[in-house]
Amino acid sequence: MSATLIALPTVQRLSPRCIRILGGNPGKFTLQGTNTYLLGTGHFRILVDTGEGRPIWIQSLKETLSHENATVKAAVITHWHHDHTGGIADLVKAFPEVKIYKNSPEAEQLAIRDGDSFTTEGATLTAHHTPGHTKDHMALTLTEEDAIFAGDNVLGQGTAVFEDLATYLQSLSKMKTLFSGRVYPGHGPVVENGVEKINEYIEHRRQREEEVLRAMMAGNASGSSETWTAMAIVKTVYKDVREDLHQAACGGVVQMLAKLEQEGRVKQTQDGWQLQDTKSLM
Repeated sequence: MSATLIALPTVQRLSPRCIRILGGNPGKFTLQGTNTYLLGTGHFRILVDTGEGRPIWIQSLKETLSHENATVKAAVITHWHHDHTGGIADLVKAFPEVKIYKNSPEAEQLAIRDGDSFTTEGATLTAHHTPGHTKDHMALTLTEEDAIFAGDNVLGQGTAVFEDLATYLQSLSKMKTLFSGRVYPGHGPVVENGVEKINEYIEHRRQREEEVLRAMMAGNASGSSETWTAMAIVKTVYKDVREDLHQAACGGVVQMLAKLEQEGRVKQTQDGWQLQDTKSLM
C-alpha cells in the first residue's frame, strides 16, 4: 500500500467517454474508495462496478446522469467483492430497467463470458476472464481508447492482493496482450502507461518471491533445513511495511509459498515451510 494517497475528486471526467465516480468508501484496502466508471457519449450509458452501497455513491451517480441527460442501461461487474457489488440494489432501485452483468451471476443478473462485448454510443467494451484476484474476475477492454478496466488486478497506487498467485500472474501476462494504453483501475488514479505498470507488477512479484527464498536460505546457515511459518517470513521480508498490514501480506506470502511448492522449490510440513531447492537461487 502507498503511504500517501493522491487526492481524487468524487466525480471526474477522465476522457470524452469515461467519467469516474468514487464509491464513497475510502479505507486501508480500498484506497480513495472503489472506482466506478460511467461510459459512453449518448443517452444510454454503461456502468462498470457499483461501489459498496454508500448513499453518497448513488446520489453522485444520479446527479452526474442528470447533468449528462443520460441513464444507465447496463452495469458490468468486474468481480464479486462487496466493495464492487454492494451498490447493485441501489442502482436497480434508481434505474429499474438496468441490466446487471456478472461472471457467476446471482438471481436476476446476466452472465458474462470471456469475449462478450457491451456497446453503447461512444464506447465498446470486451470482457476478458482474468482470474487470480478472484475466480470470477473480469477485465474489460475499451476499444475506442485501447484501454483496459482492470478491476482489482491492477491498482492506481500500491499492489493488488490475490487468491491464487500463479493464476494471477497468468492473468497479468494475458492482460498485457489486450491493450496498449491506459489502465482504469478498481482503486486509485488512472495509470497512463498500463503495460509498463503490469510489467512492474510482474517484476515486483518475482522480486518478492526471491526475497522469500533468500530469507529462508539465510535461515539455513547452520546447515539444517529450518521450518518457517508464513508470518515469520512476513516479519523478515516485509519488515519495512506497517505492522497493521502484515496480516494482509501474510495471505500473499502463503500464496507465494503455494506457487513455490508447485514448482518444487519449497515444501510444506506439519510445522510450516522448508526450503527444498537452493539451486533456484544460483
